[in-house]
Amino acid sequence: MDTGNWSQVTEFIILGFPHLQGVQIYLFLLLLLIYLMTVLGNLLIFLVVCLDSRLHTPMYHFVSILSFSELGYTAATIPKMLANLLSEKKTISFSGCLLQIYSFHSLGATECYLLTAMAYDRYLAICRPLHYPTLMTPTLCAEIAIGCWLGGLAGPVVEISLISRLPFCGPNRIQHVFCDFPPVLSLACTDTSINVLVDFVINSCKILATFLLILCSYVQIICTVLRIPSAAGKRKAISTCASHLTVVLIFYGSILFMYVRLKKSYSLDYDQALAVVYSVLTPFLNPFIYSLRNKEIKEAVRRQLKRIGILA
Repeated sequence: MDTGNWSQVTEFIILGFPHLQGVQIYLFLLLLLIYLMTVLGNLLIFLVVCLDSRLHTPMYHFVSILSFSELGYTAATIPKMLANLLSEKKTISFSGCLLQIYSFHSLGATECYLLTAMAYDRYLAICRPLHYPTLMTPTLCAEIAIGCWLGGLAGPVVEISLISRLPFCGPNRIQHVFCDFPPVLSLACTDTSINVLVDFVINSCKILATFLLILCSYVQIICTVLRIPSAAGKRKAISTCASHLTVVLIFYGSILFMYVRLKKSYSLDYDQALAVVYSVLTPFLNPFIYSLRNKEIKEAVRRQLKRIGILA
C-alpha cells in the first residue's frame, strides 16, 4: 500500500462507555469511590504488614508486595477513566497511550508472577512443612519478589516496540475504556497479524504458564490436605489458601478470556465488562478478601490502630 499520503495519528479518543452517556456523573462517583477504597485498602495492608513484626513471614511478605503493585496497577488506568467520564474531550496522546498500555501490562504481569510465587509458598508450607523454614528464607523471598518485578517490567517491551512502529493514519477512536493492545491494533493502517500472533504467544506463555503452575501447586496441596487425619488440621490448611485461591480465580478468570485468544475483532460490551473486572473490581476486592478472611491481618490492623490511639 502507498503510505506517502498518510498522516500519522498523534492522539486517540477513548470512547469509554458511549451507551451510558446519561449516567456519566453517577459512574464517575461510583468509580471514584471504588478507586479511593482500593487505594486505602491496599495501602492499609501494605503498611500493616510492614509495621507489624508478627506479619513478617513469607506469605505476608508477598501479600504486601501484591498490595503495593495493585496501587500502580489501578493508577495506570482508573485516573484517566475518571477524567474521561467528566470530560467532553476524551483524548490521550499516542505516547501516553503506549505508556498506559506498558504500565498496565507490566504491573498485570507482575501480579501474575506474584500470585504464582504465593502459590509456591503455600505449597511449601503445607506439603513440606518441616523444610519450609530452610527453603523459604528471607533471601529467597527477596529474590523471588525482585524476579517478579523484573519479569513484569520486561514483559510488554516486545509488544510495545512492535506497536510503536505501526502506522496509524485513519480512525483514532478506541472502542474501549482505556488503551490496550487489541483495540489499538484494530486502528492500525496495515496488516497486524504478526502483532496479534506475538501478543497471543506472549500472553499465552505468561498467563497460561503461571496459571498452570498455580494449578499444579494446588493439586499437590489438595492431595496433602486430604491425607491430614484431623478435620481441624484440614480446615487450618485450607484457610491459609482460601484468600489466595479466591483472588486467583477472579483475576485469571477474566484475563484468560480477554487475552488468550486469536482474534482482531471484539465485542465492545464483552470486552468492557471483562476490563472492568480485572482492572477495577479485582484490585478493589483484594483488600477485603485478604482482610475479612484473614484473622491475623484483622488483628494486626487492630494493634496498629490501638498503637496510634484510634482504638482504645
